Amino acid sequence: MMIRRFFLCTIACVLTVGMVLTGGVVKTAAADEFGDGAKVFIKVLADKAIASLTSKEISKKQRETRFRGLMLENFAIGGIAQFVLGRYWPRASDQEKAEYLKLFEDLMVTMYAERFSKYAGESLDIERTEVRNGNDALVYSEIKRVDATQPIKVAWRVRGKPGAYKIVDVIVEGISMAQTQKSEFASFIQQNGGKLDALFAEMRKRIQLST
Repeated sequence: MMIRRFFLCTIACVLTVGMVLTGGVVKTAAADEFGDGAKVFIKVLADKAIASLTSKEISKKQRETRFRGLMLENFAIGGIAQFVLGRYWPRASDQEKAEYLKLFEDLMVTMYAERFSKYAGESLDIERTEVRNGNDALVYSEIKRVDATQPIKVAWRVRGKPGAYKIVDVIVEGISMAQTQKSEFASFIQQNGGKLDALFAEMRKRIQLST
């Protein structure tokens, strides 16, 4: 399967720029401010997603439009898309890059927007935040499910500055979703002679299947 479930149980998408965690935990007043802001950012996003995407009264098209807005506003989707394409990004022509970025965005929307129609009361609880290198934070959380099964551990990697945050990766049970996507894209391209056209065709197919 080319693309595994990205998993955003109560938030959306997708879905980055530099995945390797480097440096120690920063402990300064500025870091505390960044970390506190990142924590609020994730909680507010979760609340927004639940409020705007889980209504049974909205159409599929409306849900996708709302999801796209939340995704573009809160995720570094362009950087994530470039990271996922990996070493094939600099090799691509300007036309291929533009086509890929549009397909990646559309794929994320079609894959995850409809899942909010199946919302069943899950909740997100923030546990703690770690700030690294001043403007890079991991916000650790638990997705608690109404069936009382084991909660899911999710860490949100956030970058930016106070008041201007973007999610650059989602780490579910210790597994980076962006890194997983990157590995799967690379494998698919290699299996098809290193041609981006094959990847684009597969992405279009999956988008069409979800519409």
